[in-house]
Amino acid sequence: MLYEEITASSLIKIDYDGNILLKPEFPGQDYGVNRAGFVIHSAIHKAKHEIACVAHTHTWAGMAVSTLECGLLPNTQTSMRFAHISYHDFGGVVLDLEMQDKLVADLGDNNAMILRNHGLLTVGNTIAEAFNALHRLELSCKTQIAAMSCNSPMIKVPEEVVEKTYQNYQPKTRRPFGVLDWPALLRKLDRIDPSYRD
Repeated sequence: MLYEEITASSLIKIDYDGNILLKPEFPGQDYGVNRAGFVIHSAIHKAKHEIACVAHTHTWAGMAVSTLECGLLPNTQTSMRFAHISYHDFGGVVLDLEMQDKLVADLGDNNAMILRNHGLLTVGNTIAEAFNALHRLELSCKTQIAAMSCNSPMIKVPEEVVEKTYQNYQPKTRRPFGVLDWPALLRKLDRIDPSYRD
């Protein structure tokens, strides 16, 4: 299926061990569990039961930043939210269950991680939180790539300002992310294409 064809009713439900619990039937389409997706997502869900959503993408901007030695730079207010982002070094396609402990350890207590030479990953206590983090992380990556492509020196923000900005984004200083924007995004999606609810 193409991403735009996937709906809630087409998702396979599996347990922590990858066993299929529910597989919707779609005529002419026999699909199984994506092994790498299972290894990555189940690692975090098994280790952190408070996490309701793990989001992982392979976007051009996220993959581009994942290849940079400097990683994500705190060069915009939005990217400063991720000033203490986690990193996971590339060890090949994540197919081996033995990679799970390292993934969880590298994520630590953060809600966002850059998988080096791979892509982006965020987690949240709700789908809205994970999506909000992923959306903002993706925007940070796009902004960094755009700024770096200008081949002009970038303004370096003093570390104490970066840290203060980072702290302003932490849970103890604000309401949970996604509380206000998630319902608005769902309303927008309902206007554009309500078939996602099927």
